[in-house]
Amino acid sequence: MAKERILIVDDEWNMRKLLSIHLGQEFEVMGAKNGKDALTVFDNHEISLIVLDVMMPDMSGWEVCREIRKSNEKTPILMLTARSEIKDKVRGFDIGADDYLVKPYQAEELLARVKALMRRSNSIKKESLNTSQDEIQIKDLRIDQNAREVYVKDHFLELTPKEYELILLFILNPKSVYTRDMLLDLVWGIHEVLDIRTVDSHIKNLREKFRKNKLSFNPIKTVWGVGYKFHEVEMDQ
Repeated sequence: MAKERILIVDDEWNMRKLLSIHLGQEFEVMGAKNGKDALTVFDNHEISLIVLDVMMPDMSGWEVCREIRKSNEKTPILMLTARSEIKDKVRGFDIGADDYLVKPYQAEELLARVKALMRRSNSIKKESLNTSQDEIQIKDLRIDQNAREVYVKDHFLELTPKEYELILLFILNPKSVYTRDMLLDLVWGIHEVLDIRTVDSHIKNLREKFRKNKLSFNPIKTVWGVGYKFHEVEMDQ
């Protein structure tokens, strides 16, 4: 059985070499020394996961992540950086990163996070293959699971990857109530590096997009003292 392939993107040769040593025993590893090379490799090879340095000349990790997410929302991206401020972490998640590891890191933690992202990604792929309901329609809200697109009255909504995953999770599990920590685990994959207010921010943005596009019902209910759940009630227009 072929090993899953990881793309390591870092402008420092020593860091690419070190990451290759840490991950090479369990995965096939490819390297790219800058953002442009990373996009070329990604377009021409089947990549299972990307380890992406943030601070690179010419094209930053933020820009690489944003470009990849324009055409691919599923391949996990682990941002690797020396920047530890919460605003930088939130920025990474908002543009489509799946996890965030701050340098200096422990090799064991890096490998554990990579494996966790791989398991989650493979689980999502398996569920997608086993899903018979490719399109979900609730009143004037429609979700195309194959295209990962959301429509209100046939008007396409521009959602971030995390916003899409949030609304899909609520709709597929209408009886479940989720705490913020649960949502961070299920949607972001890991929660200890994020403030729970990240969830509130994404929920607020989702509600505002639904309101502006005149969705006829409010799909996300706040369960006070607990978290959030699906809620099919009429909105005030």
